[in-house]
Amino acid sequence: MTVFWILAPLMVIAALGLLLVRNAVHAALCLAVVMIALAMMYASLDAPFLFAVQIIVYTGAIMMLFLFVLMLVGVDTSEAIKETIGGQRWIAAILGGVFVLVAVIAIGQSVSVAVVGLDAANSNGNPYGLAALLFGKYVLAFEFTAALLITATLGAMVLAHRESLTPQLSQGELAAERMREYAATGRHPGNAPTPGVFARHNAVDTPALLPDGTPVELSISPSIVARGQVRDGYDDDIDDVTRQLEHDDSRDDSGFGGEK
Repeated sequence: MTVFWILAPLMVIAALGLLLVRNAVHAALCLAVVMIALAMMYASLDAPFLFAVQIIVYTGAIMMLFLFVLMLVGVDTSEAIKETIGGQRWIAAILGGVFVLVAVIAIGQSVSVAVVGLDAANSNGNPYGLAALLFGKYVLAFEFTAALLITATLGAMVLAHRESLTPQLSQGELAAERMREYAATGRHPGNAPTPGVFARHNAVDTPALLPDGTPVELSISPSIVARGQVRDGYDDDIDDVTRQLEHDDSRDDSGFGGEK
């Protein structure tokens, strides 16, 4: 009971934060607080299996997936505030109020009634007792829940799917387009060389060098070029390499550097 009265206010505050905060990352963190508190309640009720599943699967895997999606989509993108379905806010408010009322009544009844039967249910272990309930007395509700999750997954796939307005180009067509761009603008059709190629270091602010020692400015990130942070000391390296090659050529010409 003590754990419940400590964690329940935190869960309510985090749930309200999930609804009221404007930043999507902050909302995800509030949801993580709710899930972790729920897992601790499972642990206080002698349900170690549900505690582990709540932490590993929901908080560890699903929440991280939410955060990855938020990072990929972008947390600073503007959202449309125009309603596509008229009156949906009033309907959501009424349904939310009904849900809160039902949740308060259910939690109040569960707290006021003494917990009976936990020892008998967990006599063979918590996973066994949970499996006996899920695939026995509540198998129909379990199947409906599974169907609901599958429907939600399919709905997310349909909502995330975007129709392609232009036909997808094949590999040959992409190569031909790059060659046409090369003929028109002179842009190299291949990949840009990596920084530090043919140089004495692999710093990202050092241009790649062609075999003749010419620096390739396209190998530097545009952000580094825009900030003016391109390294200027590679000319000394070119001079050192040139002097070394000339020295090796003179040794070869004199017959001391190797067989002629």
